[in-house]
Amino acid sequence: MDAIVRTRHGVVQGKMGQGVAAFKGLPYAAAPFGRHRFQPPQPVEPWEGVRQALTYGPTVPKAPLVAPFDALIPETDLPGQECLNLNIWSRDLQQGRLPVMVWIHGGAFSNGSGSNPLYDGTRFARDGVVCVTFNYRLGAEGFLFLGDGVANLGLLDQIAALQWVRENIAAFGGDPENVTVFGQSAGAMSIATLLAMPRARGLFRRAIAQSGAAHHVNSSATARRVGQYLAQQLGVEPTLKAMTAVPIDRLVHAQREWSIGAVARRYSDVFASRETRQAQGKAGTDAGGSPERLHWDEVAADVMPFEPVVDGQILPRRPIESIAAGAGGEVDVLVGTNADEYRLFLIPTGLINFINEDFLAAAIAACGLPVPEALTTYRATRPAASQGELLEAVLTDWIYRLPAVRLAEAHTPRSGRTYMYEFAWKSPQFAGQLGACHMAELPFVFDNLDKQSLEGLVGPHPPQPVAEAMHAAWVAFATRGDPGWPPFELSRRATMCFDTTPKLVEDPRSTERVLWAKLR
Repeated sequence: MDAIVRTRHGVVQGKMGQGVAAFKGLPYAAAPFGRHRFQPPQPVEPWEGVRQALTYGPTVPKAPLVAPFDALIPETDLPGQECLNLNIWSRDLQQGRLPVMVWIHGGAFSNGSGSNPLYDGTRFARDGVVCVTFNYRLGAEGFLFLGDGVANLGLLDQIAALQWVRENIAAFGGDPENVTVFGQSAGAMSIATLLAMPRARGLFRRAIAQSGAAHHVNSSATARRVGQYLAQQLGVEPTLKAMTAVPIDRLVHAQREWSIGAVARRYSDVFASRETRQAQGKAGTDAGGSPERLHWDEVAADVMPFEPVVDGQILPRRPIESIAAGAGGEVDVLVGTNADEYRLFLIPTGLINFINEDFLAAAIAACGLPVPEALTTYRATRPAASQGELLEAVLTDWIYRLPAVRLAEAHTPRSGRTYMYEFAWKSPQFAGQLGACHMAELPFVFDNLDKQSLEGLVGPHPPQPVAEAMHAAWVAFATRGDPGWPPFELSRRATMCFDTTPKLVEDPRSTERVLWAKLR
């Protein structure tokens, strides 16, 4: 059975199935190629007749994931020009008042797409939500900054998609005044950044940030250095004109070497080769002195060269500073992390087995923590932990948990409500070592455990009750602004812990949180 909807640009035809109408591959902006390359998103040209919206549209240019992540994390690659497109699921096209949830995918600002089967929105639509997913420009195409063009094109794509939703979603049964943006990793970092962007104000009423918050941006100086280094790799001048002349495939290939997965893989190889040489009685290699290491200020902290840029115009200052000053204060916010985020990058690569005491101490010091006190604090709750497991706990806090806590703290005094959660269900994969790693919550949020697209991370039989609890909380938050537990307050720090049995905890791992005061 087909479904017909009239948008502002023309009539589209979707498909009914399981009581849900799905529309896929709808363009929200013109193809970002030719004269539109490295330019802000341009309007879609209207069309005549009925446009088919039955299959996912093209994905944006991006490099394949490196091993072992290519076997663990599903990626969708569909060729074509109209890659700035979105997908919609709705159970009632005539309603006009259903809450809307708009998903912003993750992928370290270099990978991912809105057409990943993992993000199928059928279950959200089943539960009375109009669900939207979309693509945005990634890597250099979305976040290159050389000082002579418009910054943050990927963020401007996100704003263009949200503007399209505001103008058209009522025709799909959604309420444009009740829009929740939700996203994971780079998608969550994008959402926290949108909270701080003047151009995004009024485009959404609520926000859910999963495993990403408001710290992850590059200064204009750092972003320029990244762009200059990329130009040097490509053998061109560090100007927008010169970069525009570089074929997209060549540009994507060059930036692949900077992906977070590639960095983790290279560090693993460096440590493994060092161990081999030491076993043979030869001098070991200091990974800290390896030419592979990153050394661009914020890039070294986040291991993501392409991030939102604090350019002073589109993004006036660091998002966490703007939010602390009141930006996005009217928006209801739900923010949280997974208990063992960084295990995704240490376990599949085997890197966790090569961390020694010296490297652990150096990493702790690089984060600004006092080494003896930090070791004592983290070991107090992990007496049997290896050096690698302690490093994972520190990096999980540095990159994910503490920024989420700081976002909650900064937003709490405002009129919008603030809630916190933690995903703690531990995966059985890799002999149980993965724990509640980065990305593991995704099939639970979408209630898509049957999709098997993340089976490598969550195993063949993840618990359905955890998905039902988490998915229901997300629906409740989008519908009425209350996920079902008390708001976050500095006096209680209420946090819903999603495990086999969900439970409310107050101020989890408080001694570790206090340790980071004024540092993160």
